[in-house]
Amino acid sequence: MTTNKLQLPFASAPFSGEPSAHDYGLPDERDLSSLLSGHFPDAAEGRAPPYAPRVVPLGGASAAVDDFPAPRTASPDFAPLARVGSVPLEQIRADFPILSERVDGNPLVWLDNAATTQRPKQVIERIGYYYEHENSNIHRAAHTLAARSTDAYEAARDKVARFIGAPGPDNIIFVRGTTEGLNLIAHSYVKPLLQPGDEIILTLLEHHANIVPWQLIAQQTGAVIRVAPVDEQGQLILAEYVRLFNRKTRFVSATHVSNALGTITPVQELVSIAHSFGVRIAIDGAQSISHIPVNVSALDADFFVFSGHKVFGPTGIGVVYGKQEVLEQAQPYQGGGNMIADVTFELTQYQKPPHKFEAGTGNIADAVGLGAAIDYVTALGIENIAAYEHALLEYGIQKLSQIAGLRLIGTAPHKTSVLSFVLDHHSNEAVGRYLSQAGIAVRAGHHCAQPILRHFGYEGTVRPSLAFYNTPQEIDLLAQKIAQLADSSASVHR
Repeated sequence: MTTNKLQLPFASAPFSGEPSAHDYGLPDERDLSSLLSGHFPDAAEGRAPPYAPRVVPLGGASAAVDDFPAPRTASPDFAPLARVGSVPLEQIRADFPILSERVDGNPLVWLDNAATTQRPKQVIERIGYYYEHENSNIHRAAHTLAARSTDAYEAARDKVARFIGAPGPDNIIFVRGTTEGLNLIAHSYVKPLLQPGDEIILTLLEHHANIVPWQLIAQQTGAVIRVAPVDEQGQLILAEYVRLFNRKTRFVSATHVSNALGTITPVQELVSIAHSFGVRIAIDGAQSISHIPVNVSALDADFFVFSGHKVFGPTGIGVVYGKQEVLEQAQPYQGGGNMIADVTFELTQYQKPPHKFEAGTGNIADAVGLGAAIDYVTALGIENIAAYEHALLEYGIQKLSQIAGLRLIGTAPHKTSVLSFVLDHHSNEAVGRYLSQAGIAVRAGHHCAQPILRHFGYEGTVRPSLAFYNTPQEIDLLAQKIAQLADSSASVHR
């Protein structure tokens, strides 16, 4: 394998190297072999964890996309074991009440996890406990319930910080979700930096929530948006990303995982390249947070954003991680109570981060629920989740690839959780309705990611998306139903 070297115009040394599957948070061949064989060596056997974030020094190791070694050499022809780490899937599924639901007389098969994940009873019960025993406003009263509520809310902030490897809870801002978080970054930090002609770099893989906020501030300031392209498999072309940088580049915002394709982007390289030009970068982690390990300190990201409902938590709660220096520089996004230190009609003094970004009464109960969701994921182990889901994805790719007339969209070697496809002679909506009649929930449409789908020549796809509670049997049923639909149309068109 050859190693490409990307010469950065303002860097002293070439960017070179060969990232491994572990650099993407994916299991390698040894990990998958252990999963499929049923052997799970533990730390006592001296085995390193299946993922360790890699820090690339500025001007250090990276690689062009063509040099990324694929994590899979062949699709499995048998189903992975139905367990996450040492926990049987049956036990996990019993924690999710909605998975016992029936739809049109059929058991629910929830394969719309990229849209939202389901909640375990531990999250549901924790929110109920909050309302029964802790409900109060926070930070502003001396009574017992206020203390309980404040403690629960701030404990959730601490859990988030630990889960994503942040330096501490003061780096964590609670928001409504990824969309509000990206808007906060755009308006509070980036917009004040912009002059006419300045540039913001995005990627072709972005969700609309990581496009529209930047368009709005570009229109208001005269800034220009530039877009990093992808190859025919749906992976970013790092050489082209590098070429977008110049002395007018002010900010980068990039997805960690594509919600439409499942592509895992080389975020370590994206961050390192941006920093080599002196440019800050935000990472949209909405689709990575529940599937692969995240360590924002090792990644060295300036901002990282995700939604609670993507990681088995409640809706209406999300997170912005920011480095301390950028949070101190950023201006408040909204004004009101809770974010102030002192107010007169002449001047307001703000609280220190993160509180200066949390105006008014926050979504306290759902922040507490997010903390419970993180407890649940942590107990299972995000490395175990990544290994199981990757094996399940490989199994799904193998099953769907056998169906005549089905085309998988987005085949990057490093991907997670998503099986986007189109089926000959059937609209995406028709496929979605057909599967729903069998109890199978998938997304059919453009997935709020029109630019990347149009790049491949489609206005939409059918998108099954996986989580750790999905089973090989559910993949079998999905493939069976799609094959039946494909066969019925094939007989008509013969």
